[in-house]
Amino acid sequence: MGYMEEKFTGDIIRKIFSRNLKRLRSLQNISQFTLAAQTGLTHNFIADIENCKKWVSPMTIEKLSAALQVEPYQFFLSDMQSKNPPDAFFTVYLDDFSDTLQKMVHELKLRYIEDAEEN
Repeated sequence: MGYMEEKFTGDIIRKIFSRNLKRLRSLQNISQFTLAAQTGLTHNFIADIENCKKWVSPMTIEKLSAALQVEPYQFFLSDMQSKNPPDAFFTVYLDDFSDTLQKMVHELKLRYIEDAEEN
């Protein structure tokens, strides 16, 4: 089953977030105590998040992503997406870049080409 076909219930999203927090923290060799100090959260709260006992607010996600120097969406990548992170991350950035570029081209067309045709 692909990640798009998977049903993302609240429990699954919490598990994905918890697993990714622990993985991202471990990759940087940062302890829960260090992460707690960097975010202003308690060690117990970090442990509870990683053990799926607590959930997080958007402000907490912001603090965690800043401390770990990652984008917030990286906490929500499913196992399938995070097994080959460079490809998954590159695809996300490429899609975002493509959307942004298309919007810019469309706006420029409207601004300059249609204005020129009217004059």
